[in-house]
Amino acid sequence: MSSPPVARTPRLPSPAPAGPSAPARAVPPGTGLPRLLLRATATASAVLGLAQTVLAGSFLNGHYEALRAHELGAMALGGLLLVQLPVAALVRRGGGAGGGGGRGPWWPLGGTALLLAALGAQMGTGYERAVGVHVTLGVLLVSGLLFGLVGAWRPAPALSPSSDSEPVAEALAEVPASSGSEAESESEPNAGAGDGGSGRLPRPTGAGADAVEVAP
Repeated sequence: MSSPPVARTPRLPSPAPAGPSAPARAVPPGTGLPRLLLRATATASAVLGLAQTVLAGSFLNGHYEALRAHELGAMALGGLLLVQLPVAALVRRGGGAGGGGGRGPWWPLGGTALLLAALGAQMGTGYERAVGVHVTLGVLLVSGLLFGLVGAWRPAPALSPSSDSEPVAEALAEVPASSGSEAESESEPNAGAGDGGSGRLPRPTGAGADAVEVAP
């Protein structure tokens, strides 16, 4: 007699391995060309600003020849800030983090524009001999130059994990199981169709099948 059919226990599909998560890639502090140029112009501007205070004090002490040097120093400072303006725009555009992509800080561009406006007002009050306003505005201008110097030399903050790695991680997570497991799942129904999952030989079919007897 043929053995009774054995109920096949359904096999649960093996869970697909989760794709490797994208590692947190921290961008190193920016040392690209725009930031290096910003540091150079900010340093030169701060040095010129401090020199202007020395020349102004020398003029007030009675050294009237220092007035001409003070005027030339103001013009040189204006030229440096004009050069720093496009450099700050490049830093804002994305050159502040060493090629890591993304937008750079906004303060170099806004601060440079504000310093240029303050310098124009400073030169105007100097030519108008408005000494009280000129000295007060000069103190604020030098303070702004020193703040810009500190900000330019401060290391750029490390960026969070790059946004372009997130789509890659999502795509890897959606990848199904390996091809070996797929081949196993495809061949499994055919392998157990004849024996009912019991591992015995399949029962013959066709003419004379009733005369064949399979041992249990």
